[in-house]
Amino acid sequence: MKTIKKVFKISGIVLLLLIVGVYVLFVSMTAPKSDEKVIQRFNEAPIKPILAYKTYKNFSYRVLSVISDRNLPTIIFVHGTIGSCLDFSRYMMDEDLIKNYNMISYDRIGYNYNDQNSVQESIAFERDLLDDLIAQTASNSIILTGYSYGGPIALASHKKITNLVLLAPAVYSKVEPMPWMLNFYKWGLTRWLVPDIWKEASKEKMSHQQDLINFENNWEINQNTIISIHGDADWIVPYSNSEYLLHHFPKERFQLITLKDAGHDLIWSQFSQIKQQLLNL
Repeated sequence: MKTIKKVFKISGIVLLLLIVGVYVLFVSMTAPKSDEKVIQRFNEAPIKPILAYKTYKNFSYRVLSVISDRNLPTIIFVHGTIGSCLDFSRYMMDEDLIKNYNMISYDRIGYNYNDQNSVQESIAFERDLLDDLIAQTASNSIILTGYSYGGPIALASHKKITNLVLLAPAVYSKVEPMPWMLNFYKWGLTRWLVPDIWKEASKEKMSHQQDLINFENNWEINQNTIISIHGDADWIVPYSNSEYLLHHFPKERFQLITLKDAGHDLIWSQFSQIKQQLLNL
């Protein structure tokens, strides 16, 4: 009997240490990275990035740029929830893309390293910040690329650009899922367990559905040429989001590219296909 109790006690301690270890690793891996660590990510890159801070309405945010030729078109990447400028680091280090584009990625408000500001929970605010960034970009040809929550931000932009690329865009409120894990943030007893960056993501996620209603019936106001790339196995942002856009835009301005069996991690797992679509532009 004592042996059994001892086994259970040791097993419980091991399990607890394992849970704590996984939690610490999760917090560390998902936390925003310092400027030094961001630059370190590009140690093997053909061109070293420029890291700078810009200001919009008294909000400071981090911008990562890879400039190979001022005469080239510029891709501006907009990350999702949760996300950062590093989400597109593989694209910004790719030699083929560097030969054809300058590239810019930025941390949205609330997702910067040591950010003292909270997410704004507003597509309109995010759009206006993006429009301001576009206005500061010295390029005659701009391609906006918005991923997940970044999709509606890019789609809502008022700027006339060369092309708009949406990657698994969350644009339709009626199919917006609310993951059970959000309850950890909703419940007061468990909120303290949620890392700060995930608290920001939770706030943005919970307000997104209602915020979309202000835009989704007017997406067609965007007059740019649009490509939406979406995986048909995506359950985080369902494929029906892109199908919704397909029915709202004329065929000559909208193309839907379906990635078979791809999930919401497509910007990483389907890198080659997305890279090729960018090169095709």
